[in-house]
Amino acid sequence: ELVDLKMLQCKRVVNEVLSTVDFVAPDDRVVFRTCEREQSRLVFQMGTSDAERALAVARLVENDVAGIDVNMGCPKEYSTKGGMGAALLSDPDKIEKILSTLVKGTHRPVTCKIRILPSLEDTLSLVKRIERTGIAAIAVHGRKREERPQHPVSCEVIRAIAKTLSIPVIANGGSHDHIQQHLDIEDFRQATAASSVMVARAAMWNPSIFLKDGLRPLEEVMQKYIKYAVQYDNHYTNTKYCLCQMLREQLESPQGRLLHAAQSSREICEAFGLGAFYEETMRELDARRADFLAKTPEEVEEPAEDTSGIIKMAIKFDRRAYPPQITPKMCLLEWCRRERLAQPVYETVQRPVDRMFCSVVTVAEQKYQSTLWDKSKKLAEQTAAIVCLRSQGLPEGRLGEESPSLNKRKRETPDQDPGGPRAQEPALPGEICKKPFVALGSGEESLLEGW
Repeated sequence: ELVDLKMLQCKRVVNEVLSTVDFVAPDDRVVFRTCEREQSRLVFQMGTSDAERALAVARLVENDVAGIDVNMGCPKEYSTKGGMGAALLSDPDKIEKILSTLVKGTHRPVTCKIRILPSLEDTLSLVKRIERTGIAAIAVHGRKREERPQHPVSCEVIRAIAKTLSIPVIANGGSHDHIQQHLDIEDFRQATAASSVMVARAAMWNPSIFLKDGLRPLEEVMQKYIKYAVQYDNHYTNTKYCLCQMLREQLESPQGRLLHAAQSSREICEAFGLGAFYEETMRELDARRADFLAKTPEEVEEPAEDTSGIIKMAIKFDRRAYPPQITPKMCLLEWCRRERLAQPVYETVQRPVDRMFCSVVTVAEQKYQSTLWDKSKKLAEQTAAIVCLRSQGLPEGRLGEESPSLNKRKRETPDQDPGGPRAQEPALPGEICKKPFVALGSGEESLLEGW
């Protein structure tokens, strides 16, 4: 489930290096990434509580997916508090408006997923109304809104729905109690009289459950998954979460503890004996990026800045070289405070051809910049801080360096920005943003040109 409001902030970007289509949020996070290989199989599921927003998202993604689905069954608070997910079950009028708007407004098949209501009569009344909107199929999780996996799934209610409707009914909720291997999927389908089966938890535990030949060893599955995650630059936190779902009771094993401690894709690979694969893949991606840039030199721009007088070094920020609670930006900010200088000002730009970042930091009216571009805005700013610190002969917080004034500072989390003005605090009225961000280039695609 991807929330409509988040998706509508995104811009569709063709990633030439990864051969993917990315949806990138204003904070530069990739909210959704897909590729041509999966286009004919991928159904986009959104969380929404508004028909017009739902249609805008559908039009944004419809050229890159096989179908559009609305989540009307998620019972989690993050979904229901916004009127999405299972909260829609108590508002049939809104359900009808959302689905009717989507069916009329998009050229992809539209489906929805629901949970069953407290009574069979109310459930059948709702699904009949849903069918009349013209959707292509309906998925039914055979549990009520308040029920959780430990509660038995109601196969008989799904069966009643399947016998009532003329559209395909997809049975869901059978993991563990009913589905533990591939043969169980057909048994669950027959028990519910459904057209097909949706598998969630059992597929997270071992995706090879869809192989007719039987489950593959978990170690083999995890290694294959990690390789895909690295090749497609999946964010390590998502990769880590999915691997934890696969390990389950093995999380306390030596390998599970290594996974739990991993703070990057590199460390995840090292935990599973794929360190060499990671390094090789990074070299291949760097070479692909360099080759692409060489073929399109006219699109590559340097920071929109008068570069005269900028002190430059060819430097990269390697997080492993620093303690968890220390970063170069923190060191630079502390030094500026001790010297009673204005806090550092970071100006970051992104070139559209490969979405790499470069940052210039200004300290005491002098600008500093690395000549190497980074994968993220935060990395680029850390690199610029290193250039400043090294050019001044100052400690940058690396392992083994003495930096007692920083040792008791609050540990930095991935979303914190301790080098900026009052990290994590909103600017006061009238305050100037100290850290502008500029996206280079003007050839931006329209929000509704396709996903």
